[in-house]
Amino acid sequence: MKRTSIQDGDTWLHAYFDKTRLALFDDAVIPQMIELRDRAIATADAGGKIIFAGNGASASIASHCAVDFTKQAKVQAISFNEANLITCFANDYGFENWIARAIEAYAGKDDLVVLISSSGKSPNMLCAAAHSKSQGLPVVTFSGFAEDNPLRASGDLNLWVDSRSYNIVECTHMFWLMMVCDLIVGSAEYEVTQESRTPS
Repeated sequence: MKRTSIQDGDTWLHAYFDKTRLALFDDAVIPQMIELRDRAIATADAGGKIIFAGNGASASIASHCAVDFTKQAKVQAISFNEANLITCFANDYGFENWIARAIEAYAGKDDLVVLISSSGKSPNMLCAAAHSKSQGLPVVTFSGFAEDNPLRASGDLNLWVDSRSYNIVECTHMFWLMMVCDLIVGSAEYEVTQESRTPS
């Protein structure tokens, strides 16, 4: 991608802020976030865990969420970002199958799978969704770009960002997921060492 110099940075940034606000503060997603909160708590109460997965920046989001949902929201969660796991499973089963195979290896019957993809078109995300559904695991998707992207059509609950900007989509996914985490905790401001959510 060619780097260009923007002469009127102030105007450009104001426009960028406006695009970000439209994505972040979409009231239509509120019922879905409440449903995800309820699914997460039900998963924890059943003795299950949340499995977060993504590629690239979405993998970083998955790792962040796995830690915060576990520590702050008291909902056990994992992600698959260990280099040895990725390279082993991708080498042996093909890159498009490695997440599905990891889910096969690590998922329990009461788990919830959360798949994060900006484009909603990544083959390994689609295979993971198909495998999870075939095993009776509920699937939550976070995607962006095209409204009819295939990942969005693959989940039981699908949160979609109306943007084609990678950075806006990724930041919105992170923001929404952390809002759900705080919704489970019941506060936006708390000490990180406190007992956040009292297990049922």
